[in-house]
Amino acid sequence: MLADAIDSLACPVCRGDLSLPGEVVRCANGHSFDVARQGYVSLLTGSGVPGTADTPAMVAARDEFLGAGHFAPLADRLRTLVHKAAEREPALVLDAGAGTGYHLSRVLRPEDVGIALDVSKHALRRAARAHPRIAAVVADVWRPLPVKDGRVDVVLDVFAPRNAPEFARVLRPGGTLIVVTPTPRHLTPLVEALGLLTVDEDKDRRVGEALGGHFAEAGHLVEEARMSLDHRAVATVAGMGPSAHHIDPVTLDRDVSSLPALTTVEMSCHIYLFRKIA
Repeated sequence: MLADAIDSLACPVCRGDLSLPGEVVRCANGHSFDVARQGYVSLLTGSGVPGTADTPAMVAARDEFLGAGHFAPLADRLRTLVHKAAEREPALVLDAGAGTGYHLSRVLRPEDVGIALDVSKHALRRAARAHPRIAAVVADVWRPLPVKDGRVDVVLDVFAPRNAPEFARVLRPGGTLIVVTPTPRHLTPLVEALGLLTVDEDKDRRVGEALGGHFAEAGHLVEEARMSLDHRAVATVAGMGPSAHHIDPVTLDRDVSSLPALTTVEMSCHIYLFRKIA
């Protein structure tokens, strides 16, 4: 709920403290933001809306696919890593690009508080209901985050943009950033069969370079699992990611129907741990 995290949030206009009197988030300078009936609040300022926000169809596909447990091995691994990194109880965990809140809801201990940031209000409607201690906030990861300095214990970034200066600013001294990116093996053989976006072979190096100066790498592992997906699951995994912006739905339906009734698909992800440089 927003009330659990309101003391750690900052006004996106003046960076002042925020309060939650009723169904409005407000700062002392009079800037106010209505809380949607679904429980999230938009702290995204300006008239421009980022063009990469997930559509309702993408959000529905992601909710269905993740809810079926296909990425559970990844979520379980992240839970273990977050619990080791969160030295304080309760801990504040920020999920940048949280989507429906699936991963954040899986890593929180009962006493922890989570902040789910995403540009998609459609996704955050679900994130606000994913866990009783998640504050769902519409925000652009590329802009200054509406979070106070040094408040966060762990920043989680799963298949999402990475804003190194802002992640470092909101993390407490010694705080941990956990970044998940796909390996080139991720979602094979569907990448070729369905024309999904491929992973840059050089992405591994670029992750470290983008975070250098703010973070020091503290660990790296690869989490992999095999999924047995029917046509419905194949369509949802193709429709929940960035490839959905580029694939024609009619073509996708045709290509999915040409696959076997069950297809073995690889889940393959890099997990990087970074420590904030003091």
